[in-house]
Amino acid sequence: MADPHRIVIVGGGAGGLELATRLGNRYGKGQRAQVTLVERSRTHLWKPLLHAVAAGSLDRAQHELNYLAQAHWHHFTYRFGEMVGLDRAAKEVLLGAMLDEEGREITPASRLAYDTLIISVGSVTNDFGTPGAAQHAIPLETLDQASRFNRRLVNACLRANAQPEPVRPGQLHVAIIGAGATGTELAAELHRTVRAVVAYGLDRIQPERDIRIMLVEAAPRILPALPERISAATNDLLAKMGVEVHAGTRVAEVRADGVVLADGGFLPAELTVWAAGVKGADFLKDIGGLETNRINQLKVLPTLQTTRDESVFALGDCASCPREGSDQPIPPRAQAAHQQASHMYNQIERLLDGKPLEPFVYRDFGSLVSLGKYSTVGSLMGFLVGKSMFIEGYFARLMYRSLYKMHQTALHGSAPTAWRSLASLVSQRAEPGVKLH
Repeated sequence: MADPHRIVIVGGGAGGLELATRLGNRYGKGQRAQVTLVERSRTHLWKPLLHAVAAGSLDRAQHELNYLAQAHWHHFTYRFGEMVGLDRAAKEVLLGAMLDEEGREITPASRLAYDTLIISVGSVTNDFGTPGAAQHAIPLETLDQASRFNRRLVNACLRANAQPEPVRPGQLHVAIIGAGATGTELAAELHRTVRAVVAYGLDRIQPERDIRIMLVEAAPRILPALPERISAATNDLLAKMGVEVHAGTRVAEVRADGVVLADGGFLPAELTVWAAGVKGADFLKDIGGLETNRINQLKVLPTLQTTRDESVFALGDCASCPREGSDQPIPPRAQAAHQQASHMYNQIERLLDGKPLEPFVYRDFGSLVSLGKYSTVGSLMGFLVGKSMFIEGYFARLMYRSLYKMHQTALHGSAPTAWRSLASLVSQRAEPGVKLH
């Protein structure tokens, strides 16, 4: 028999992991294809949940998935590593050496051969070169960054309660730069969870006096990429909570003690989160001679093949994919990565059979924004209801949760997902409402 076709997927985010799991289930036991997933992290968490980890309303241990175990269960190979280069002539991915926290080498630099390469490395935060942002603002790109922010938040509360002097101005203020979905959802979650932490006995802190959540957005309104009605409804809900919204406000500098605004104003803050934009990782810029755009996304054809190499594909946030009937590319959303992974799964069979590949067609299922336990708002698109329909409250929250259940089902199957959901409901009744450590 001929050697199996080597499929290498770089990046274990929502799209990459779903694709590796489904391809492993289909081809892993046979001889037709060999599936390898390259990922620099040990565990996976659905990225739209990172704001909840940062706020402390979600325990990462209950939701993260171990890549090595997933690979074993679903018949693909997991390579702990990070892509640093690409040799297209030799059809090899260049992997850098991986080091532990003490600087000792875990895995050496190496090369990994492929017949088909699929790059799905997601995006990183774009601070637009704002002075001080890299040093003093915490991005929410990874699970470790979200956990780091949560530890700093709890520590700030403990410090303020234990110090002999009163809480100083700005000591328990949080500035969130960027009012897209991540920033807006984080603001709502933090409003509740910080007060919940204080309620566990930190009686020297007065929430209404000492705690301040500030959401800063350069665009004229929050959630600028979503319909205006969703933006307006969300703004009203945040205002009722007491979250300060500074729309139409640019940040000139981030300092250790707060944020300097372009108009000369200053927002004192102990903690600053940067959630104001995304771009492709720096290593993608012209990697292997592939075409990239100004924010380092790989340019792809409607088939998801890169423009300069038919053996290299890209999907998810790292890909700039043309949208049918529009001059704008497909937006970097979890639903886009999920759809592209499903499309790519179906195209692998055509690829192995030597058939022409079909173009990817994006379907906008709508937009949903979760404000934690307060509310959920969003819209469903026309393929469901004949036109765009605004929704909020319990039904919107149910739809929001269903997106995560779709991701879990793609990774585990329907029955295991149902059991996990039931176990999660039972365990929540015996645990604090927020993470306290």
